[in-house]
Amino acid sequence: MSMNDQQPPWGQKNRPSSPEDLLAVLIQKIKDAFTGQNNNSGQGGGGGGQQPPGDQVAFPGIGKILMIIAAVILFQLVYSSFYTIEPGKVGIILRFGKYDRTAEPGLHFKLPYIEGLDKVDVQSVRKEEFGFRTVMPGKNTVFNKQGFNVESLMLTGDKDVIDVTWIVQYIVSDPVNFLFKVRNVPQAVHDASEMVTRRIVGNMDFDYILSNREILAGNAKRELQGVLNKLQCGVRILTMQLIDINPPNQVKAAFNEVNEADQDMKRLVNEAESTYNRVIPKAKGSAKQIIEEAKGYAAQRVNRAQGETARFNDIVNQYLKAPAVTRRRMYLEAMQDSLPHVSHVYVMDKKQQTLLPFLDLTGKNKAKALTTK
Repeated sequence: MSMNDQQPPWGQKNRPSSPEDLLAVLIQKIKDAFTGQNNNSGQGGGGGGQQPPGDQVAFPGIGKILMIIAAVILFQLVYSSFYTIEPGKVGIILRFGKYDRTAEPGLHFKLPYIEGLDKVDVQSVRKEEFGFRTVMPGKNTVFNKQGFNVESLMLTGDKDVIDVTWIVQYIVSDPVNFLFKVRNVPQAVHDASEMVTRRIVGNMDFDYILSNREILAGNAKRELQGVLNKLQCGVRILTMQLIDINPPNQVKAAFNEVNEADQDMKRLVNEAESTYNRVIPKAKGSAKQIIEEAKGYAAQRVNRAQGETARFNDIVNQYLKAPAVTRRRMYLEAMQDSLPHVSHVYVMDKKQQTLLPFLDLTGKNKAKALTTK
């Protein structure tokens, strides 16, 4: 009789439609195989019939078990041959322990027992905190700074102690280097960032660090990226932000007093510079003005003296040529210059016995007499 003749009249049995159903069916068959073997042995002993040969009883059960094991292994091979890469991750395929290829997000196939799979998150932003730790992230984030002074306390270029807390954020840029070049990439990022920050802070003064933290963070970010590239960590620094820069709590009061004194000194210096800038340029301008006036007066006196000397020389030359005419002319010019400024004029003559008043034709004496009345 064929197998089709042994099937129930209502059709074939339902076959498992999923791996879970297939596994359940296999487990059930294993249970049925052992249960059937025990039942057969019990029925043979109770019925008093002949005992079946040992080979006829053992070999069918072992064959079923081997078939079940082979089915389980086959199922495992098929199940392990397919894998899924989630969005934001990549799969690194290793063939016999050596890098073979990179798988993008989606469903992929690999050789079972020959190729291995490592998934790397290349989208999530990782971070390293220095001088504090985040206890409870959220809208009101809770931080803990106790016990992290070893990371944050540094020595500046002017031998002052400073407390610096900062954060470094990075992502995976090269998954292969991230997995195989460095054993512990987060620890490497942490150590390199602390080394770079301490070196930069140690070369700067305290006041410069307080007023130029953005420049400090930018320089530290570029140098840290260079160090990580040399180590082949396979990461890219996104941000390096200085959270807080303060003196240690033990010296904060003294530091505030020194800072206030320094501010007062700067204020006094600024006031003095303001007074200097207001008075000194004015004094320099006045001095320059006096000097220029003196130079002008000296030039005027010299030029006038030179002009008078030249005029006198010309008169002497003319006098030598015609003494009488020149003398007469000089006398008339002198009278013309002096008489308008004289109020009373007396003409003296040897033949005249009394004074002869000069006729005032200008009317100045008459006007002066009227004003005196």
